[in-house]
Amino acid sequence: MALTRKVRLTPRSEIGIMIEAESITPDTFAGKSESELCEITVWQGPRKVPLAEFFDLEVWDEVGPEEGDGTVEILIDGDVSRVKRIGQRMTKGKIVIMGSAGMHLGSEMAGGEILVRGNAGPWAGMNMRGGRIDVGGDVGDHAGSAYRGSWRGMSGGNILVHGNARSQLGGGMSGGEIVVEGSVENFCGIRQNGGLILVGKDAVRGVGAEMIGGSIAVLGKIHQFTPGFVASGTERDPVLGERKVEGVFAKFAGDYAIAKNPKGTILVKEGMV
Repeated sequence: MALTRKVRLTPRSEIGIMIEAESITPDTFAGKSESELCEITVWQGPRKVPLAEFFDLEVWDEVGPEEGDGTVEILIDGDVSRVKRIGQRMTKGKIVIMGSAGMHLGSEMAGGEILVRGNAGPWAGMNMRGGRIDVGGDVGDHAGSAYRGSWRGMSGGNILVHGNARSQLGGGMSGGEIVVEGSVENFCGIRQNGGLILVGKDAVRGVGAEMIGGSIAVLGKIHQFTPGFVASGTERDPVLGERKVEGVFAKFAGDYAIAKNPKGTILVKEGMV
């Protein structure tokens, strides 16, 4: 039978200065004993500090299916909204956060799964290449976007947000899928050149600004439409990723403000523009 290593991290107290914790990943935890895990370091300001200074650790193995062999599952039992970079560059395994998570959750991740019961801070899934992030609440600015100074954002994987997203969701996105069940703020899909963004409710302004590829679908209202997009017909019950969405949607192509032959598509339910 296959074994899955389980690691529970319980915050010991309220965290003051934010922690940089890119070491909290299944990749880093794999093959380590409980004592070795306690000595893994994180940064708090200029200090390099053992993980055990901030978390109580509990480690055990569970018998699981064959595909679980050799994987690590991390359960963070509390709020870590002041802990940054959890799951950064992870390639496998699973992280479950029972509270909220800080900035850069799952940045550059290539595989595995992150589940957050609360909210996630800015830059969740930045430059994501694969895997899945599921956020039970809201996400901050720049989810699925590129890092500062670049416009090559998320290229693969899936982000599901059950609440709302703030500004510049999917900025520079070239692949993968982002689904927001709630509303989005400014410049959703700015400079998008591939992939799919699906918004369950409303979008504020700047949707698809400087977009040259990919698709954005908004099931609610776009409050201020982006110049540079032109009407290109209608579509009934479109298939968006793995979802078939019922209704008649107006289609718009663009952004002609920056390209002569852009391949970007915005779909909006008729009557919502």
